[in-house]
Amino acid sequence: MTFETSEWAIVLLSLKIGGVAMLAALPVAYALAWVLARGRFSGKVLLDGVIHLPLVLPPVVTGWLLLLAFAPAGPIGAWLEAWFGVSVLFRWTGAAIAAAVMALPLMVRAIRLSIEGVDRRLESVARTLGAGRARVFWTVTAPLSLPGVLAGMVLGFARALGEFGATITFVSNVPGETATLPIAIYSALQVPGGESGVVRLAGMSVALSLIALVLSEWLARRNGRGGHVL
Repeated sequence: MTFETSEWAIVLLSLKIGGVAMLAALPVAYALAWVLARGRFSGKVLLDGVIHLPLVLPPVVTGWLLLLAFAPAGPIGAWLEAWFGVSVLFRWTGAAIAAAVMALPLMVRAIRLSIEGVDRRLESVARTLGAGRARVFWTVTAPLSLPGVLAGMVLGFARALGEFGATITFVSNVPGETATLPIAIYSALQVPGGESGVVRLAGMSVALSLIALVLSEWLARRNGRGGHVL
């Protein structure tokens, strides 16, 4: 079985959307993970619940909420239109937003556990030696939590690759723009004689996801906390 040009285009589009989604979610995920790992405040449990809502909500509901927010009359969509004259509806950028939202909880969890695993005594020693909070973070906390961050990035990328429900609800199925691997597989299933295309696309989807999961597990085990991340 050989891939057709259009199928390779679908794979490349999926990789682009997954990569952009993961990179866009990373700073937000790290900030939220830091707050959950080190913060002491009322409402922490509620914040944790809100962050993980995409894991338990039907993806269609998440996509619908994104549609409400980014529609031309929505709070974010109206702002984007007024200030930049752009819309993310029916575009690959919208698909990346949906994928980032769905990947965020997994990334936060992996990064949070990694931050919690950093020995705070090392940070205290660095402070007693005169290092400020910023320097302690960049020279102690960030390097020690890096394996968990990398594992979270790979998990987020894998989740973004497999995103379907929120994406198709939010930005629909536009060939060459929002038709990622899961959407293309679903579309091929609706076409008589599309089984061969489904097999090829599904095989590529399984291979990419498996590679990402194995890489994530390897990165986690390098830090001695593989069981906690996954």
